[in-house]
Amino acid sequence: MIRVLIADDQALLRGSFRLLVDLTPDCTTVAEAGTGAETVALTAEHRPDVVLMDVRMPGMDGIEATRLICGDPATAATRVLILTTFDMDEYVYGALRAGASGYLLKDTPPPDLLAGIRLVAAGEAMLAPSVTRRLIGEFARRPEMPQTVARRLDGVTEREREILTLVARGLSNAEIAERLRLSLATVKTHVGRLLNKLRVRDRAQLVIVAYETGLITASRDSA
Repeated sequence: MIRVLIADDQALLRGSFRLLVDLTPDCTTVAEAGTGAETVALTAEHRPDVVLMDVRMPGMDGIEATRLICGDPATAATRVLILTTFDMDEYVYGALRAGASGYLLKDTPPPDLLAGIRLVAAGEAMLAPSVTRRLIGEFARRPEMPQTVARRLDGVTEREREILTLVARGLSNAEIAERLRLSLATVKTHVGRLLNKLRVRDRAQLVIVAYETGLITASRDSA
């Protein structure tokens, strides 16, 4: 059972999301929060698997709440899925760098939202297509990365770089296994090693590393 905390400053939306979650056999709502501070406190109390996090909330916003949740060892196991009306650049990058495992818009169809909850609960990344396009465009505009950033891939094997590239392009473990003709267990092992070597918490952070180090660029991503 996936335990979900719903954070949104609009009670009507919280109720709608709760109904959707609670009608899903493998999900249940453990708490609702209307502010960022309340979200942090309730996450510490209930230790949900996933927080559905709004960005704009009174006082502490969702990005700061995400940073506190993901940065606290007591709640770091909780995954945060940003669910917002806004897909502005500063929100996207701020949320992912704060530790969010996914970013969806509120016009996402209910089946896709539920799929997103399941994916981030399983350690995958969930990014709306528009968010992926923004990531590609943002890093394509950046100048060459400093050597100190590029050195972050020192110690990463050629096979791991290949898998990191496919992760950054949005492929699941199963899709990577099929593409490279590897077993699913082997792909999972490589992804786990990448998480450890690069010192990141999940696949969303791997995507950022792939772009920041120049391993993948807009031109190569479209190839």
